[in-house]
Amino acid sequence: MLLKRKPQHRFPLIPLSIIFILALPLCFYYYSLRPDSLIPVSPKTYDSQSHQCNNQALGKKFLWYAPHSGFSNQLSEFKKAILIAGILNRTLIVPPILDHHAIVLGSCPKFRVVDPKDIRLSVWDHAIELIQGGRYISIAEIIDISSLVSSSLIRLIDLRDFVSIWCGINLNMVCSHNSKLQSSFSSSLKQCGSLLAGLHGSLNKCVYAVDEDCRTTVWTYQSSDEDMMLDSFQPDEQLKKKKKLLYVRRRKDVHKNLGPGSEADSASLLAFGSLFTAPYKGSQLYVDIRESSRDQKFQSLMKKIKFLPFIPEIMSLGKKFVHETIKDPFLCAQLRLLDGQFKNHHKATFQGLKQKLESLRQEGPLPINIFIMTDLSRDNWTETYLGDLVRDSVHYKVSFLREDDELVIKAAKSLMAAGYWQKLVPNLKNNVGKMYCSTRRLPEVLLFIEQVVCSCASLGFVGTAGSTIAENIELMRKYGSSSCLG
Repeated sequence: MLLKRKPQHRFPLIPLSIIFILALPLCFYYYSLRPDSLIPVSPKTYDSQSHQCNNQALGKKFLWYAPHSGFSNQLSEFKKAILIAGILNRTLIVPPILDHHAIVLGSCPKFRVVDPKDIRLSVWDHAIELIQGGRYISIAEIIDISSLVSSSLIRLIDLRDFVSIWCGINLNMVCSHNSKLQSSFSSSLKQCGSLLAGLHGSLNKCVYAVDEDCRTTVWTYQSSDEDMMLDSFQPDEQLKKKKKLLYVRRRKDVHKNLGPGSEADSASLLAFGSLFTAPYKGSQLYVDIRESSRDQKFQSLMKKIKFLPFIPEIMSLGKKFVHETIKDPFLCAQLRLLDGQFKNHHKATFQGLKQKLESLRQEGPLPINIFIMTDLSRDNWTETYLGDLVRDSVHYKVSFLREDDELVIKAAKSLMAAGYWQKLVPNLKNNVGKMYCSTRRLPEVLLFIEQVVCSCASLGFVGTAGSTIAENIELMRKYGSSSCLG
């Protein structure tokens, strides 16, 4: 008996192109449900951005870096950036002053630091927060760099101006309260930040990300050392075994490795991570660039950045406090008591001040004028040595400043009115130099005025050991003390 086979139903073949077209709406629906932060950014995203940076970046090459920690560290990095930008003949992108604890590097001696691309992205995110909060202040609004700009030794541009042109975005949108506009603008911001951070490495001669940090590199210039030779400071064997470290630190000439003829030189933007350095075990942690007799332009630049004063508005009001409030010869004490390692060394910090005051008491006259600069709020002085000084009005006359003092507020208003960042590159047109987000809060300038006051202390200065603020005051006392006269 023969069984009849049931007829098979054949479906017509559908071309793959038709399937792809039909599936596209589903893909877009799926991605629309995901948060922006979870959507991966492909290097292909930057094809149009690469075109922009090559054609609209003012025909120049640029350098930017990621500052961190407190103001004095940021100032030190700014100086190093000026040097490297000058060596490489690049326009330096001037960053904002970051909040003290906003960006953390880590420890170079322990070989435990944040990767350059991550710290660059953190700086970008924080810069946007500062703009949104009306608290963005360029370091060029605090530090007087007029001598650098007028000398033509270095070219500078504000980060906000650079981003507006290079990424083609309107930063005023950061402050918009229109949710629809904010949503579309957020994507552009993230693309620009990822591009600046070099998250995808070097892109079509647009960005060259310098991902060598203090764990592997010490940058030099025209040094007697051979390029790529081992640095004297290396992780010790115990640290290698404990942390399973494979790092080898080499000394690299910044001009040979990142200058003309290098892969980096073809990029419109050269992006460093942190430029923080400090002496350590006979070497430098990251940047060891010294004076060179072979390069006169570099020599001039080195001399100019050795001491960069605060802007005239801050200098004049600091000196006004000295002459009109303190009046008599005085001692300055910079006492860092709350932050990091310093909170555990109160006794040692106060000991230096006690010894200096004892010496002054023996020399006379009394009372001794003391200006106190500290991170310990005035309300918490009572149970400390500072409280003792305030109570002993026979021997000591204590002065200090607060953020809400009239003189400090006046300095903040003068700073905002001056608009120094708008004068960085006066020959640029279009969007450069305009105000971003009309509402701005008064900047915190107390720290800067206090340093000016301490630089004028004729009875001496007692600083906290290891504090970069103390180091900067000593530098001001060495190079700028003559400005305190009159």
